[in-house]
Amino acid sequence: MKIHLPDGTKASGDPMAEVLRASKTIAVVGLSANPARPSHEVATYLQRVGYRIIPVNPKEKEVLGEKAYARLEDVPEKVDIVDIFRRAEEVGAVVKSAIGIGAKVVWMQLGVEDGVAAEKARGRGLIVIEDACWWRTRGEERVLSNKS
Repeated sequence: MKIHLPDGTKASGDPMAEVLRASKTIAVVGLSANPARPSHEVATYLQRVGYRIIPVNPKEKEVLGEKAYARLEDVPEKVDIVDIFRRAEEVGAVVKSAIGIGAKVVWMQLGVEDGVAAEKARGRGLIVIEDACWWRTRGEERVLSNKS
């Protein structure tokens, strides 16, 4: 797991907890309607603990009771976190879109890293989390303690 903070940002004792505490709306890029997919499992839990989940997937119409959008640019509301469930080679385009919509955080799931895209986002003031599954990094505890 790598966490990249924008220049001038003071690191807290637990930057991931800070991100989760400060966020309300998460656009999940690549969210699948298939309950067996990791994106669905994570989004289901995040929704259950109080986050607003926005599915972003051109192959879906609705996921978890929420209208799905083909692109981040189509989402009509403010997004705090862009959670990326896509292959590493697709991250650059998603990060560009995240910057364009004014997201605060880009989160790349376990096994996904793109140093160039991460630096671009960080340079534009976004917090970037690479190669991280919140669940495997005690994120469940962080979410529960921050949303209670």
